Amino acid sequence: MKRSGFNVEDLPRLYAARREEISRRVREFRNFMNRSDEEFFAELCFCLCTPQSKAVPCWNAVSRLMENRLLYTGSPEEITPYLRGVRFKERKAAYIVEARRFFRGEDGLKIKDRVLAFNDPSKMRDWLVKEVKGLGMKEASHFLRNIGLGLNLAVLDRHILKNLKRLGVIDDLPKTLTKRLYERIERDMQVFSESIGIPMAELDLLLWSLETGFVFK
Repeated sequence: MKRSGFNVEDLPRLYAARREEISRRVREFRNFMNRSDEEFFAELCFCLCTPQSKAVPCWNAVSRLMENRLLYTGSPEEITPYLRGVRFKERKAAYIVEARRFFRGEDGLKIKDRVLAFNDPSKMRDWLVKEVKGLGMKEASHFLRNIGLGLNLAVLDRHILKNLKRLGVIDDLPKTLTKRLYERIERDMQVFSESIGIPMAELDLLLWSLETGFVFK
């Protein structure tokens, strides 16, 4: 159930009610290193699809593409019809194919080794934003969080920003998010996370679920 109104004092109780589900999801993030390069790539494609689109239809679209292998072999024209519920699907199909080409090695996808080459999640994020067309700060943070390498990064989508304003972490909803502003809000969210004793990744999932009514990823 969505929560139309809550404040900082409500968070411990709301967190306790969802803690088991949230903790299970974070464990899945932490265990993602055991997954295949193909699953890493699918998570990246999910994040490429999410701008201005709802998360569940994006994941459903990527899952359909995984099932028929088009995620790994299809052209933009073949991928596009499967992106039902994803806005700007032609453009995002092209991003998927371009990302696949970028991470393609001699023996198939080689995304894990390239991502793990960075010890600093923030530097890894900067590299992804620079090298992968279609990934902004939010999408790169989302990808790194979901594969367990960016659990202290902020995924500043509209749901999170709205609730950060409600909680007084930020004063206003930004019209645009520059890299500098994104990092500043992220630092403010990290300080807030520490002050209330809820880790960043769990706080993100909590705030997202309070806005949407369910825990996802």
